[in-house]
Amino acid sequence: MKTNIGLVDRGLRIFLSILLVDLYLKHTISGMIGIVLLAIPVFFFITSFIGYCPVYYFFRISTKKKDIQSHHQ
Repeated sequence: MKTNIGLVDRGLRIFLSILLVDLYLKHTISGMIGIVLLAIPVFFFITSFIGYCPVYYFFRISTKKKDIQSHHQ
């Protein structure tokens, strides 16, 4: 599995995960919508940790910078 999430994308996903969990814990978002929205931080956190997003793969997107040295060899 080739990574397709760049460093900035990982940071943004982690930030949004923390924000959404915080909003849920402060009861800003609650009920069924709150529970459903908790799936997003879980997905973001897991994909940030492994560096691979299946949604990006499906749409052939990558936010990871190309390795410059591999192109010169």
